[in-house]
Amino acid sequence: MTVKSSISLSDQQDQFARTLVREGHYSSLSAVVQQGLDMLRKKTEAESIEISALQELITLRRAGAFLSADKMEDRVTTKLARKRRERGLEN
Repeated sequence: MTVKSSISLSDQQDQFARTLVREGHYSSLSAVVQQGLDMLRKKTEAESIEISALQELITLRRAGAFLSADKMEDRVTTKLARKRRERGLEN
């Protein structure tokens, strides 16, 4: 389903988007905006996942035994990678 919407862009944003279309990177201004929104959605979701994983790790840390900084960093990295894979947000 496609929804038509009216948006306002700064002169700089408009010029950049039109350059992308003119250079053949996108078929239309709409395609540029859609790609930008998709990127923003993925970034927002990834940030939310990271915050959730960190909150979970903090909760586990408070309830468990002390871990070294290296072990905690490994856990954070592993947890974030797993959450990204689960949600299809791998780079």
